[in-house]
Amino acid sequence: MAVTLLVCSTCRAGEAVEEGCALAGERLAQAIEAAGAPEGVSLRRVECLSACSQGCAVALTAPGRWSYVYGRMTEADAPDILAGAAAYAAAPDGLVPWRDRPTVFRKQSLARLPPSGDPS
Repeated sequence: MAVTLLVCSTCRAGEAVEEGCALAGERLAQAIEAAGAPEGVSLRRVECLSACSQGCAVALTAPGRWSYVYGRMTEADAPDILAGAAAYAAAPDGLVPWRDRPTVFRKQSLARLPPSGDPS
């Protein structure tokens, strides 16, 4: 199954918007894109993940798996985000063991959503 890494590219992360400068979320998306997504993971920019008070947000989702939303991300977190995406892609149900998650995923998780259509 294909894993999607969603990045809120319109996030301002509390920064003032400067003419001609990329928003914080777009800079994060560019850093992730430049580092290269792991096999089986595709990057998708989205306009808003509604986590505005939590800085730059990313989410991991795939059909039949738990989905996660993480906040307070910066460009410096791109390597850890990609490592977490790789671990998520390797987990058939999306549940990555706590010790196998990058620290930013352990400490900056905003939400975990059950697989679509799962009654549990």
